[in-house]
Amino acid sequence: MQTEFVIETGGAGLYEFTDAVARWVRGQEGVLTLFVRHTSCSLLIQENADPSVQRDLRSWLTRLAPPADDPAMDWITHRSEGPDDMPAHLKAAILPVSLQIPVNRGHLVLGTWQGIYLFEHRANPHRRKVAAALVATG
Repeated sequence: MQTEFVIETGGAGLYEFTDAVARWVRGQEGVLTLFVRHTSCSLLIQENADPSVQRDLRSWLTRLAPPADDPAMDWITHRSEGPDDMPAHLKAAILPVSLQIPVNRGHLVLGTWQGIYLFEHRANPHRRKVAAALVATG
């Protein structure tokens, strides 16, 4: 069973889509694989209770890979798509672009505070596509 989730982003940040995935797997059993089809965003399973976690993640990644117009990033040569593009690729290179989640009796096997997020690394809005495949078990 396969589908695609489309996530409209409003710029850099975490966009939770757990509910959409949970609706799609309802009544199923197996292993779910999610794969983002872009090179400047990532997928994460992360805490969905305290918004400060998301703020701190964004701040940490910005410190790690600031925009290319930051003096510390003068080594970057890929600049044709704007100062946020290459840092977005760097962030996507260290964070997951695919996830596997067990599905048991029609429910995602996630922890109490876990949610599924698309992590947009670009400053401008984008339309992101996440491919999903559920392989039945049992």
